[in-house]
Amino acid sequence: MKVKIALPKGRLLSETTRMLSGAGWGLGEYRSDAPIYHLKSTRFPNMLAKMFHERDIPVQVAIGNYDLGICGMDWVEELLVRYRSTEVVKVRDLGYGDGYLFAATNLALLDMTLDEMVAARGEVRIASEYPKLAETFALKSRLKRFRIFPVCGAAEVYPPESAEIALLREEPGLFAGAGLVPVSRLLGFGACIIANRASWETKDLSEILANLGSTAVTKPVAVLPEAVAPAAVLSANVSNDKNVIRLALPDGHQQKPTIAFLKKAGIDVGDYRLNSRNRRPRIGLDGTSVKVVRPQDMPLGVASGNFDLAITGRDWLKDHLSQFPASPVTEFLNLGYGLVKLVAVVSQQLSADDASGLGWLCSGRVQPLRIASEYTNLADKYARDNHLGAYRIIPTWGATEAFLPDDADLLIENAETGGTIARHKLKIIDTLFESTACLIGNARRVDDPAVAQKIERIVGRLRRGLEAN
Repeated sequence: MKVKIALPKGRLLSETTRMLSGAGWGLGEYRSDAPIYHLKSTRFPNMLAKMFHERDIPVQVAIGNYDLGICGMDWVEELLVRYRSTEVVKVRDLGYGDGYLFAATNLALLDMTLDEMVAARGEVRIASEYPKLAETFALKSRLKRFRIFPVCGAAEVYPPESAEIALLREEPGLFAGAGLVPVSRLLGFGACIIANRASWETKDLSEILANLGSTAVTKPVAVLPEAVAPAAVLSANVSNDKNVIRLALPDGHQQKPTIAFLKKAGIDVGDYRLNSRNRRPRIGLDGTSVKVVRPQDMPLGVASGNFDLAITGRDWLKDHLSQFPASPVTEFLNLGYGLVKLVAVVSQQLSADDASGLGWLCSGRVQPLRIASEYTNLADKYARDNHLGAYRIIPTWGATEAFLPDDADLLIENAETGGTIARHKLKIIDTLFESTACLIGNARRVDDPAVAQKIERIVGRLRRGLEAN
């Protein structure tokens, strides 16, 4: 009997590693620096484990690709709020990774009720990585009008200018550092093990689960918002001046090269540092406010008017424009660094060596082609442009290489050297385009001559960085 298990990368990995080691699963390769995502057990010959981004695990278990999964209950509830009849069985609370989801607001809005926020703006804007739970919060709070901003992270930076509420997971120092006050507690959660319903009913999983503890899952699920006492917070660098240019800078992998580029351009970046929790740094650009956000959130943020300018990758700009061709977002300047290629990737076991070969293989398929990607809109466009027949897009949140060959047939992925792809026994069959960092902006903002002048001044400063290369 084969048993497939989805294991988390990221915040739960170290504690999950300790637990599984104590349970004797024999997964020695399960660690943060694992060279591969496909893991085999020295104790259970029929066990196949894979490492995924935590958010992908409930979906993979629900659709039956995996019998068991370990993840936070928060992501399970985000799935169940939308798909109440999904095939997920909550098996056990594992006793670690505990936390809460809070609705929080900025100090500047603390004295306003939700109804007063609606009266002031006409709606309440809610930024969150948990868009379905955010919608549940809005409905249970009986908000007359609201708008959800789905983000990939850093929801805490959006209030008060771009949202009234951030719905997010509590982390040490997060509220104080962002100038936020928690106003409602929505959901308690911890790490849990979940099962696919069909697997739970037909497979004997008792030996595998024997040493993982026996605590029943008791965490609350999407309860009515619970008021909490305001916490002490620090003041945030907040500006509501409409004449100030709002610039978004990237976190993550793009932050280090962006810091180096800004220094070449002669722009003071002393408060924009690696591993800093400050998402509102002060930067040496007069009349400019800065927020540090995820690059993939920037095009939609610029289109929505939350930012005037942003430094992101051309890959994320093209993905946005593939979904919204009439978007006002445009590229103002190619910054030239952070070169990656957007590529189509398949297993080395597949005989296709290019897009036409893949199309030929797909012509005889009964099941739709499974395409996994963080770039869902580019993946959809690629399938249509290359006439790949029936296909299904699988959104992912990272660790995309883990999906081939069992859980997807094709990846649309970014690659610097291709080394990671080769290490996972995959191959590139097509290159969609090359992507570098670029400065994007909202074309409608430059209709105002005063704003256009300020934007051109910033563009001019950034050109110095190009000339310094």
